[in-house]
Amino acid sequence: MLNQAVNPAMRVLVVGGGYTGLRFAEAVAAGGAPVTLTRRVLPETLPGSATMRWLRFDSREATPLDPQPVAGTTHLLISAPPDGQEGDGVLQALKPLLQDLPLVWVGYLSTTGVYGDSGGTWVDEVSPTAAAQGRSRARLEAEQAWLSSGLPVQSFRLPAIYGPNRNPFAALLRGESRLIHKPGQVFSRVHVDDIVGALLHCLALPAERRPALLNVADNAPCPSSETLGYAAHLLGIKLPPVERYDAIAEGMSAMARSFWRENRRASNRLLTEELGYRLRYPTYREGYRASLAEEAAAAGVHSA
Repeated sequence: MLNQAVNPAMRVLVVGGGYTGLRFAEAVAAGGAPVTLTRRVLPETLPGSATMRWLRFDSREATPLDPQPVAGTTHLLISAPPDGQEGDGVLQALKPLLQDLPLVWVGYLSTTGVYGDSGGTWVDEVSPTAAAQGRSRARLEAEQAWLSSGLPVQSFRLPAIYGPNRNPFAALLRGESRLIHKPGQVFSRVHVDDIVGALLHCLALPAERRPALLNVADNAPCPSSETLGYAAHLLGIKLPPVERYDAIAEGMSAMARSFWRENRRASNRLLTEELGYRLRYPTYREGYRASLAEEAAAAGVHSA
């Protein structure tokens, strides 16, 4: 799909070159298209290849993005989170510039948190958006601002994202993991490479077949205790003792409690059945094994 989706004539801009944005940019660059990425603070050593260029951009500051380096941009991915402004600060800062670009596709990375708590039932793209106050509500408002911008926007609603160097392995090895049990609680998740794969899959579709809203999740919503148990199995180490959520919730941060209060299963039926995307990692099991192997390869360790 990469060869079909990436045309070297594309000019790609990624606003928010973090974990997922960078992974997407690397895939596009590997297909031969030039990519420009932004971060609020540029690191001393910039990741990426010769066809990837970095710019500093912070929507909270008055200085807009320099239009010269992004002239001719045809594809835009917004991976930056809301910055506390009404609607979306990135859109407010960039809209005059974006309206002058020959954009044929804009991808906005949203969250399945916009659905709020469904009590563990399945949610899809037509489910009500009952996001609670806080980060999920801000994300919903930002998503709505992009969808009503008049630009060719697709919003990708993502659950918990994992992949190489974003998984339970390091915390387990440091002895910092907590095995928390809350009866009936499940979470959806997705490997970062399936986010990239879904984005590229949509780029390869005719514009009229690209839905405005799309859940990107794997096939196996489950308790976090299940995924932690499998991670410990792969590492060959023991799990920490079980802690009951209701016994420790009071001592959790407000952010952690908001995470545990919501219980839902995100459906990927539109993506996988109607649009025909085949998940690289249908469950966390395949994804964890691949993540561990990639980390081992990067460290120069040969896995069995």
